[in-house]
Order: sequence, then structure tokens, then C-alpha cells
Amino acid sequence: MEQEQHDTRVAAPDWLMHELDGHRFFDARLAKRLQELATQLWTHFGQSIPMACQDWANTKAAYRFLDNSNVHEDVILEGHFRATRERVDAIKGPLLILHDTTNFSFKREKPQAVGITNKSFTGRDEEGRPKSRTICGILMHSSLVVTPDGLPLGLAAIKFWNRQQFKGCSLLKRKINPTRVPVETKESFRWLDNLRRSTNLLDDPGRCVHVGDREGDIYELFCLALELDTHFLIRACADRMVGDGSHTIVDEMAEARVRGVHRVEVHDARGNPSIAVLELRFKKIRIRPPVGKRARYPDLVLTVLHATERGAPVGRERLDWKLFTDMPVTSRTQAIEKLHWYATRWKIETFHKIMKSGCKIEESKLRTSERLVNLIALYCILGWRIFWTTMMHRSVPTAPAKTAFTAQEVSLLDRLVPSSPKSDNIRTELSTYLYKLACLGGYLGRSRDPPPGNIVIWRGLARLTEIELGFELALEIVGN
Repeated sequence: MEQEQHDTRVAAPDWLMHELDGHRFFDARLAKRLQELATQLWTHFGQSIPMACQDWANTKAAYRFLDNSNVHEDVILEGHFRATRERVDAIKGPLLILHDTTNFSFKREKPQAVGITNKSFTGRDEEGRPKSRTICGILMHSSLVVTPDGLPLGLAAIKFWNRQQFKGCSLLKRKINPTRVPVETKESFRWLDNLRRSTNLLDDPGRCVHVGDREGDIYELFCLALELDTHFLIRACADRMVGDGSHTIVDEMAEARVRGVHRVEVHDARGNPSIAVLELRFKKIRIRPPVGKRARYPDLVLTVLHATERGAPVGRERLDWKLFTDMPVTSRTQAIEKLHWYATRWKIETFHKIMKSGCKIEESKLRTSERLVNLIALYCILGWRIFWTTMMHRSVPTAPAKTAFTAQEVSLLDRLVPSSPKSDNIRTELSTYLYKLACLGGYLGRSRDPPPGNIVIWRGLARLTEIELGFELALEIVGN
């Protein structure tokens, strides 16, 4: 007698269907395949496409979807961008849009189909000449919207690109002054493009504060932000000319008096904590554009915030932050607020880490950049959900459990992880079930342990999904 075949596919979670809603596919079959592939990758988080799809028919369909000329990152992420806008509209207060670039490296015998990111020097040959290795990969510049307390609301813009050849910045500077090159012809134009796209998406420029590291110290970026009536907080890289052009920002800030101190806890490379005392200086300064661009761009009056650590710490680098902003800083409280906002920039580094370590994108064997970009775009949604789940535990612990879990998942977590006497009175709170989920991922929950991180959350979600599938199969068998 033939055995009845059971459908082992898990239905797409409601949240995932919401993030994928709004695409512009002209073919309904592509929309359906997007939902199926996203669900398969979510239920086998961090696994290869064959492992996620489970059979050759689904695997081949996934490859064809990723290689389809009508499929690209903007269409895949369209629904997620709309959902980000909805989450932004549901809250009040300032929004921090974190901008940063990362690269995904791949091992390929023929890197031409994927592209390259840079060259790595690997030592010298027998004759003493430097040896280099071309690194195959794709670069991604992402813009992540977070609240001031670090809750990620979603991506607002994203940009992918690669290079067919790579010339180091030092080599280029020997031939041409980079300040005289129009920004539209540079790779750094992605900063301006993402700033414009994310500001337009959220449609509330006065609430937006664009945060970037020293790579974002671009004079054209400051001008564009002021043109769009939005705000920025960028770490300074260049020592720009100020005033009448006879001195620089460093000269100006050296004469500024200390307006207050701020104590922060920092950790060295081994994780040992210490208290750093920061001296705060801030001043409005008229900054001049680069010499080659003065005919095109005006002088800007910006606030320079300088936070310098007192003394020389042992075992780590001295904290020294110079920040540019168009926002007013007239008191110690406002200065500390801006420092806190800039420190939140590390959240986008965490998001990129989830993409690499959790989604394991760099282990993909796809052969072309087009396929890889579509896969990365899909994983951006899944990686954001992992990050959002982790931060909900810290930002909104008293929210109802249904915010992140279905009724069946709540029931399974109650059976799998016993409640402590302390949590019996708050069984419906989100923090209780996020703690149980983390326990499934190996979180010990000792008295001195920090809150659950992204690693134990994604491990817990993977285990919970497998358990839920087994539970549904058992119900189906028993029912028959």
C-alpha cells in the first residue's frame, strides 16, 4: 500500500507576508515564488538554498526566480520599504537613519561574473615584490531607520554595486585632486542618493537625522540635507577651512572652552569595562567648501561637537569624536543627546553582522552578481526581523506577546521552556517569550548575563520553526 505524502511546507508567517506585500511583479507567479522562497529561507535560516528548498524542483525554481530579468532588489524590497514607512508613522519623535557600507566577499575561480571589491596584499614574493589577491564580492550601502533607543524599524534605502577593476585611493590622488571631481561621478554619491531616497520615503524630513561615520563627511551631503530640510550627524574626517579661510576647524576648536563633562562606560578588546570621562566642546562655525567647489556650493554654518577623553587610557584607544551637525547644540544636555545618537550608529554594524554570520550570505554558491544581489535583498528582510526581535526585548519588553509570536508559538514555548515563578504574573508580556526563545537558542540567563543577543535569537527561531513543523505533522497524522 502506498504511503500518503504529507506536505512539509510551512505557511508564510503573517509578518513576512506583510513585508512582501506591495511588489510590482507583472507576473503573479513571480509574486507567489517570492513568498515561497522567502518562507523557505526563513524556516531554514542560514542554510543553503538546496537545504531550504528540500528538493530539486523547488531549488531549480528558486534559481530561476533569482536569475529572472524582471526580479531585482527594488521590487523585492518594495513591500518592506512600505512597511518601514508604516512603522515610522505609528510612532512619534525623532528618527535616526543610519547609513553605512559593507562588502560581501565570495570565493570564485572566475570573479568576473560577480565583480570585485578591492585588492588584498598577501606579502612579498621571492624577489621582494609585493603580492596581491583580488577579492571577489559585492558592496552594499544600506540606510536603516531606528528609534533613539535603538529599535530598528526597517530599511529605507539600499544600494548594491561592484567593480570590474580597483585602483587604490592613494594611487588616484597622485593623478588628480579628489576634491575637484564632481561627486556624481564618485562611488561616494551613494551617500547622497540614499539620503534623498530615505528622506522621500519617510516623507517627514524634519524628524529625520541622518547618522554616518567618517566616510559620510561629504560637503555635498551637508548641502543636500539642508536643501531637503532634513538633519544630519556625521563624524568629521577632513579638517576643513573655516571663517575667512586662514585657519581650520582644529584651530577653531582648540580655542573653544570645555562646556561640560560626560562619563561613559567603555570596554577594551578583552571586554573589560572602564569609565571614560569626556570633555565636551561645541561651537557654531562657518565652514567653507573645498577650493575646487566654491563656485558651486555655499559656505555652511554648522555646529561642531568635540568629545575628548581625559588622560590616556590603558589597553584601548583614547576616545576622540568630532561631529558635524546642522542641529543646535547649546547645552551639555543637547551635546550628550547627540553623542548618544551617534553611538547608536553601531546598530547598523550589528545588522550587517547578522547578514553575514546569521544569514551566511558569503557561503552562497550563486555564480552571478544579479542572483546574489536578489538573494541579499531577500535576506535583508529576514535579517531585519531577527534584529527587530532582539531589540524588542530591550526596547519594548512589556508589549503583548502577539507582537512577535503567534498563538501556537506561544503555546509551544510554554511547553518547551518552563516559566519561572517571577514570570508567572507577566505571561503575556513579550519579554517572557523572547527569553524562552533565547533559551531554545542556548541562552543560559544567569544573573550576570547580558540580555539575549542576535545569535541566540536566530538559533531559537530556527529550533522553534522545526519544532512547529513537527507539531503540525503530528497533528495531521493523529487527525487521520
